[in-house]
Amino acid sequence: MKVIVIDDEPAMLTAMRLLLSRTAGVANAAMLGSAVEAIAYAEQHGVDLAFIDIQIAEDDGLTLAKELRRMHAGLDIVFVTSHKEYALDSFEVYPLDYIVKPVSGKRLAETVARAASAKAQKADAGHAGAEKELKAETDSQPRLTIEALSGLRVGSEAGGAVKWISRKSRELFAYLLLYRGHAAAKIRTLEDVFPERELKSSDLYLNTAVYQLRKALSAHGMKDILITDRDHYRLRLDRTRVDFIAFEDRLSEFHTIDAGNEAAAIALEELYTGDLFENLPYGWAIAERERLSDLYETFARRLSRGLMDRGRLHLAMPIAKKLVLRNELDEEANLLLFEALAAARDRSSLQARFRRYEELLEQELGIQPSAEVVDLYRRLV
Repeated sequence: MKVIVIDDEPAMLTAMRLLLSRTAGVANAAMLGSAVEAIAYAEQHGVDLAFIDIQIAEDDGLTLAKELRRMHAGLDIVFVTSHKEYALDSFEVYPLDYIVKPVSGKRLAETVARAASAKAQKADAGHAGAEKELKAETDSQPRLTIEALSGLRVGSEAGGAVKWISRKSRELFAYLLLYRGHAAAKIRTLEDVFPERELKSSDLYLNTAVYQLRKALSAHGMKDILITDRDHYRLRLDRTRVDFIAFEDRLSEFHTIDAGNEAAAIALEELYTGDLFENLPYGWAIAERERLSDLYETFARRLSRGLMDRGRLHLAMPIAKKLVLRNELDEEANLLLFEALAAARDRSSLQARFRRYEELLEQELGIQPSAEVVDLYRRLV
């Protein structure tokens, strides 16, 4: 079984690591110190069983349990805590067990065995019907991981990184990604991906790129995701995980950001590692790159501001700094960082940041900071 333990006490994590290493049925166990780490881990790995402390520093273990269960519907939850009074509240997420510290090896082994038994019974139910359902589920699972934020990295657990045969086959794959599973017209594809070729010869180059792309994907059992239909091309994305699509899809969950969904919001912000196809010379991607960048920056500003308002300065500061690094001339980002530095009582860094901003405006645009910026800086410093 794949197990995670979330607890903010290092000693408890050490003890659980030792106990689980001696427990039959545990394939691997990840020790995580916060809700943010847990959500980020669950985004990238399968999880069967989670041991969660109900009070994790400033995080709410019940809220974390609900978020992890949303991400992994079949996840078994076990609360491990010193607080007996939360037992009743915990059952709103239907936990498998509730263990009061200190935890014994025998008690832990019994709980793991019970979780494994329940999963085995569920897997065996229905025999042929279950096998058919399992096959359908397996076929629908992501087999190809696509990271297009900060470049383009494509691969699978079975085959490693995709080995591109040519730059144009890689570019064609990236181009079709932007259509998010919808069809791209052949004539538009030729104009965007092969603009330097005459129409007669571009057909040949496109067909070659399609062949090379299918060959590269076949090593991962994914040759059939590239579909041609008359004068259209598209990628089937049902067996893939695409980071920029996942990022935008999850943004809709955060109309408001509060203590209840703060950890999930931070995990989503961390997913945005850079701009779409960053540093790749894809002119056709500029508009989409800028659109996603605007979505990220709007979300990151809201998140950083909300964290500061709730006194979570240590979490807000890195996001504010990241926004400024993305664009040192961005007034909103600089204002946010000024406030964060002032709240941290880091007067020297605040002064240095303002001087840097002032110099860049003069060098790049020949202007001075706005009256609003100067006024805020004087009040903060």
